[in-house]
Amino acid sequence: MTIAVTAVSGQLGAAIASALITMNTGETIVGLARSPEKANGLGIEVRPGDYDDADQLGVSLSGVDTLLLVSGMAAPEDRIGQHRNVINAAKAAGVKKIVYTSVQGAEVGTAFSPIIQSNRQTEADIRGSGLDWVIGRNGIYIEPDVEYIESYSKAGEIANCAGDGRCGYTTRPELAFAYARMLAGSEHNGHTYNLHGALLRQTELAAYLNQAFGTELVYRPTSFEAFKADRIAELGTFIGTVIAGIYQGIQNGASDNPSDFAAAAGRPHQSWDDYFAALKSAQS
Repeated sequence: MTIAVTAVSGQLGAAIASALITMNTGETIVGLARSPEKANGLGIEVRPGDYDDADQLGVSLSGVDTLLLVSGMAAPEDRIGQHRNVINAAKAAGVKKIVYTSVQGAEVGTAFSPIIQSNRQTEADIRGSGLDWVIGRNGIYIEPDVEYIESYSKAGEIANCAGDGRCGYTTRPELAFAYARMLAGSEHNGHTYNLHGALLRQTELAAYLNQAFGTELVYRPTSFEAFKADRIAELGTFIGTVIAGIYQGIQNGASDNPSDFAAAAGRPHQSWDDYFAALKSAQS
């Protein structure tokens, strides 16, 4: 069997391809990337895979049995069509199964909801494709908070609009482990999985970061508008608004969901005690 992973020049796609290679169950692994030269270090064949180029996708998916579709990064109104290009090319090429990396979040009422709606449309398109399918709805990556530790430390606080809401955080390596098994195992076909670890409040996240990095961070809740303005000032209008909408959804309970990680991966999600202990160990 040949498994193809799209967007292998990105962090999640590369992690999933690497997890498949490590699993080593005999499948041929190929990657697709808009710029294949950016994914040379994976040790697999990398083919052109521009979501806007339907003809190119059809050629690159030739001989593929199972496809991992990583959700695109375009604006919501564009990504639905891009994903349909991939789905239609997969059907035409004889692909038998699609696994899609979707996301959790509020479908209405937040600044993140247009992206959630576009993901839900792609989920519907995949379910209606006639192919076997599995859908993973990713939790929120915890890595950006870790990578932001210097800025948090300088401010002495984590400030956002999540309030006391609980969030299903996850990590790319844990997601990659789960997706590798969702791709290889037919028992997952027809399932939609919420993929995240133990739920965390922002106060708990601050405490974990303090343990790992020796900081003394506190959590300060802000209004949505204040946090949105802060994120736009640093990240620009589109990304800043999206990030603010994610935290708006956390406050509203959209990220407080049961986790299906163990069912998808065959083992529990890594505990946050273990994750942050490893970060602490890496500092010494």
